[in-house]
Amino acid sequence: MTLLSLQSVSVAFGGPPVLEDASLALERGERISVLGRNGAGKSTLLRILSGELLPDSGTVVRQGGVSVAALEQAVPQDMSGSFFDVVASGLGRPGEVLAAYHAAAQRVAVDHSDAALAALDHWQRQIEALDAWQWNRRVELVLQQFSLNPESQVEKASGGQKRQLLFARALAARPDVLLLDEPTNHLDIEAIERMEAFLLTEQPALIFVTHDRAFLRKIATRVVELDRGQLVDYGPDYDGYLERKALMLHAESKAWEDFDRRLAQEEVWIRTGIQARRTRNEGRVRALEAMRVERAARRDRSGVARAQLQESDRSGRLVIETRDLGFSYGASPVVKDFSTTIMRGDRVGFIGPNGSGKTTLVRLLLGDLQPDVGHVRLGTNLEVAYFDQLREQLDPEQTVFDSIADGNEWVELSGGRRHVYSYLDDFLFPRDRARSPVAALSGGERNRLLLARLFTRRFNVLVLDEPTNDLDLEMLEVLEDLLLAFEGTLLLVSHDRAFLDAVVTSTLVFEGQGRVAEYVGGYSDWVRQRPASVLAGAQAGTQAGSQAGSQAGGRAGSGAGSGGGESSAAATREAHAASRKRERRLSYKEKIELEGLPERIENAEGERDACYLELSDPRLLRDGAAVVERQAKLAALDATIAELMARWEELESIAQ
Repeated sequence: MTLLSLQSVSVAFGGPPVLEDASLALERGERISVLGRNGAGKSTLLRILSGELLPDSGTVVRQGGVSVAALEQAVPQDMSGSFFDVVASGLGRPGEVLAAYHAAAQRVAVDHSDAALAALDHWQRQIEALDAWQWNRRVELVLQQFSLNPESQVEKASGGQKRQLLFARALAARPDVLLLDEPTNHLDIEAIERMEAFLLTEQPALIFVTHDRAFLRKIATRVVELDRGQLVDYGPDYDGYLERKALMLHAESKAWEDFDRRLAQEEVWIRTGIQARRTRNEGRVRALEAMRVERAARRDRSGVARAQLQESDRSGRLVIETRDLGFSYGASPVVKDFSTTIMRGDRVGFIGPNGSGKTTLVRLLLGDLQPDVGHVRLGTNLEVAYFDQLREQLDPEQTVFDSIADGNEWVELSGGRRHVYSYLDDFLFPRDRARSPVAALSGGERNRLLLARLFTRRFNVLVLDEPTNDLDLEMLEVLEDLLLAFEGTLLLVSHDRAFLDAVVTSTLVFEGQGRVAEYVGGYSDWVRQRPASVLAGAQAGTQAGSQAGSQAGGRAGSGAGSGGGESSAAATREAHAASRKRERRLSYKEKIELEGLPERIENAEGERDACYLELSDPRLLRDGAAVVERQAKLAALDATIAELMARWEELESIAQ
């Protein structure tokens, strides 16, 4: 059943349409990831779906009784009150009453006057009148899911905690549809995994925008891209999207190349001499005019992001060495008894919860902060470049142009001297955008600008503190390629699991109580190597999240009272079933079926690829009925391929 849909929606803000005759339908249980470049209009799409913004044309259809909750990309500046109050505010009037009761209960704890008790009694009666005790439990469970203290005050919360609070508020009313704009921004890995567990347990219909590829792969059931005003469906998974997108761009490029060649030929023909004009075919003239109109309306894809690092002379072989390092804030140890050696060419990732001290450790390693005990030895000939997590290196009053070279028109790069406009174009800032103030840029654009500024410098040690926040996937991949080719030393603080896996060769992990442990490899390697005590804590957090989500949804687990005898019996039945499966042999008919399955799967996949190529044709995209027909065909082919694959695996397991 379709819960929420766009039908031929268009919207523009003075320039090319952000959405142009776009359609999208969200079914119950679906989780749609919307991809697209920074500035493509993904946030605008979510605002239209939520009802915050009205389209210029087209309609937004919401199934009767369907509730929608949204998580915006930016944290509101006016948040205040306790964590309980913020989450309860997502419930409307019941939330207001619960927040008032919560405040009255806190007052009674220190004030036993008749007035305080009367206020508590008043709000209790209000809750009972609204039957709001169930919602009180819901708020408590959601806060528990994200390990948030109900009594804590928002004014003292970190950016990551505020993001979790906003997500918890969106979940509090148990909406039918969730709209999430960059939900993992500023969250640590543990919080992201709790969010994933909650979404997979509660299973709301979901449309979300994210740059976190690990989150995308785990959560999305369908991938849609917003490109030049069009919403294009790429099927159920991100890796399939990458393949089909490459095919679509190739087909589009070839189609446009053929069109431009024909247009050029017709332009030559129309400009031939007097004799040709006397015999000119008026139908051909009209066709040429139509081609001119079509070419003028074409929205070319903006340039491809490009960048290069300016490496200075090589540093000494030893970059950083620490022995028995210790540092504390008051009685809380940040680092204790920490020793390590970082050599030239090492790429080190820092993993840990928000507030654990990752940035502090980086500053200790660079000598910007003096340790309480132990010592740090820096190598020779170090040229350090630092990417600032808080973007404090950008002046919001300056223009994008002036931010690159402090007002100069040229930058000196290893490939030679380049004009700032040309250099900014590599980072997808066209000339008109280059004169915009920094304050007018989106989060992703500011990150791109800071990288562009950083890469004008020469360095052999690069420090990146949360560089991936708000970046689109294309720029992320460009950055990955740059770092993999970088021959210097990299220190990377990030919560992006896929980015860590792709880039780093070792990790420093904050395991609590000031302990920092070193592991070989990236995030996935650490997950495999981490001690049992750390693993048990992570599993307990995930299980608690799943249980909280299950309880909050009002779903009781089956078999809660099962004893050891039943478990043993189930295991025995499974063993017998496995034994029977091993004893079975393929029949002659099944052998013939097994031999033919690979070809059937290949043919079905070929049909699917052909269907995606048809959908990449800009002319087809203008025919709504044809698009719907192809999408239905794709869904049927995906189901067929899944069935064939399952049957193949079943027969293969028997044949072995």
